Amino acid sequence: MFDIEQTNVLGVRLIRPRIHSDKRGEFVKTFHEGFFSANGIDFCPREQFFSISKKSVLRGLHFQRPPADLAKLVFCVSGRIRDVVVDLRASGNPGEVYSCELTATGREMLFIPKGCAHGFLALEDAATVFYLTDAVYDAENDDGILWNSINFDWGISNPIVSSRDARLKRIEEFDSLFA
Repeated sequence: MFDIEQTNVLGVRLIRPRIHSDKRGEFVKTFHEGFFSANGIDFCPREQFFSISKKSVLRGLHFQRPPADLAKLVFCVSGRIRDVVVDLRASGNPGEVYSCELTATGREMLFIPKGCAHGFLALEDAATVFYLTDAVYDAENDDGILWNSINFDWGISNPIVSSRDARLKRIEEFDSLFA
């Protein structure tokens, strides 16, 4: 059903679905609770949404503070993105970064556990990213860290960022709220 690969950040998984193609097109399953659970991914979606970004838009690095912390499953349904996850857990390896390219043609998905910040850079116009989360959005606990304060080369010096994302704390100023 899926090929699941553990990354260098504990709990972050790169997931490759099996693609079923025929003369009509393609069919891609993006989630199966039993399969995920059997493979160590405890995830039950509660909310879903998508974003559409122009090339060079950088979104992130976002997370929700406890008690509203959440895990995410993300994939790109149009275009290409450079997806980035940063471990913020005190029990993990704080500051450790994992990055990969997610593409509409490759159909890769990324599972991001609670306690990690997430962001991405759109590599093409109309990059459409779909998110499933295991908790609903909570504005009071919405937070993030500044994209260029982590030990990672995004490959761009002047991305398009929201005014909110431009004002986020640097990672050095962040005290972990996650076990």
